[in-house]
Amino acid sequence: MSARTLPRSIRTTLLLSLAVLPLTGCVTDKLAAIGQTPALSGIEDPSRNPNYRPVRLPMPEAPVQERQANSLWRSGARAFFKDQRAARVGDIMTVTIQINDRAQMQNNTSRTRDGSDSIGIPNLFGLEASTNNILPNTVNPSTLVSATGTTNSAGTGQIQRQEQINLQVAALIVQVLPNGNMVVNGKQEVRVNNEVRELTLTGIIRPEDITSANTISYEKIAEARISYGGRGNLTDVQTPRWGQQVLEAISPF
Repeated sequence: MSARTLPRSIRTTLLLSLAVLPLTGCVTDKLAAIGQTPALSGIEDPSRNPNYRPVRLPMPEAPVQERQANSLWRSGARAFFKDQRAARVGDIMTVTIQINDRAQMQNNTSRTRDGSDSIGIPNLFGLEASTNNILPNTVNPSTLVSATGTTNSAGTGQIQRQEQINLQVAALIVQVLPNGNMVVNGKQEVRVNNEVRELTLTGIIRPEDITSANTISYEKIAEARISYGGRGNLTDVQTPRWGQQVLEAISPF
């Protein structure tokens, strides 16, 4: 029996089942999580993440380290004693994030345009007298075409934005580039009641930007990627249902 020979009600049920099948996993997970607090993620090696890609940038050749015999001073050292700041893969440092951005823009646009065009053929090799044989007798060859137009447009736009974030996160050095710069990756999860707040950070830093307290400010991180969000009951309430998201994605209006 082919699909075309099945009753219409059975075919409709099969189509609905196939459409809902990918969503059953999400629904099952939500039902299993009823009454449970959001689970925290396990500690993982960032370099083993399938989406992890080592950073490759144009780099100069690594300098040759010269060692002085019978000397306690190390070439390239910043102090006489050992530097306790993060410098190798696996070392930990603190990143301070203090974002206080404000932006305000206002644009007004107004445009007016008037136009008038008139086209006639008073003389055309003597053929202008024969236009009455083709066109009505009331047509004047000197004013065959006349057009006027007026265009008015006005626009107003205004943007007001204010963002403020004050956080600290411990980041792990995951890669040391040939020129000495380091790639850092940090992740922090905090669970408060039934809501988990997540902070992730990655970027490239210079060793000389690390303070003596083994900290660095976020504005000194190149290619910084900072994400702060959450998951849990509050996030679920603020997130549109999947049906609404589907309608918004496919609706042309």
